[in-house]
Amino acid sequence: MVTGPAAPQPWLDVTYQLLDIATTLAPVLLVVYLLVRSGESMASLGVDGARPASDARWSAALAAIVGAAGLGLLFAAKALGVNRNIIVGSGASRWWDVILLVGQAAKTAIGEEVIVCGYLLHRLRQFGWSDGRALAVSSLVRGSYHLYQGFGGALANVILGLFFGRIYQLRGRVLPLLVAHFVIDAIAFVGYVELKNHVSWLP
Repeated sequence: MVTGPAAPQPWLDVTYQLLDIATTLAPVLLVVYLLVRSGESMASLGVDGARPASDARWSAALAAIVGAAGLGLLFAAKALGVNRNIIVGSGASRWWDVILLVGQAAKTAIGEEVIVCGYLLHRLRQFGWSDGRALAVSSLVRGSYHLYQGFGGALANVILGLFFGRIYQLRGRVLPLLVAHFVIDAIAFVGYVELKNHVSWLP
């Protein structure tokens, strides 16, 4: 979970982070375009309001399960020395910092779940790949771009990819995964910067 370092001038820091959010979300627009071009829509990935009650229940359950498991893995990896330190910026000393952290959480959740989980698995199934093979590839892709977090962070994201990806394959809905991912990251990002200078048990 990483954001860019704070720039010396506040407006440069805000600009940097807004550009980071925009560039991360740009490939999601490409996914929308590719779906529309093939006669589909985001509803094909389960990103719609068709099942609000069911999606809300799944989102809450997944956020609780993955959040608890992720926290345990974080401390285990840190204790074993197989994970790098987490960097989420310089803190929330200005009123807009929390908004930017929430924005970072949103762009990560949207980008990862729409592209790596939903779209990739959707297209690989259309190409005739078996669900098991597609799931393995999707999970390894997710883990590979988290290698900056160290082996522990990459492995945790491979496991998350297997878990979320299988749920998507069974239910065909990205939205609950996206919301759960956002809730987990938003709490982690904001909670970390608010607590790291006040408690000794955070890595």
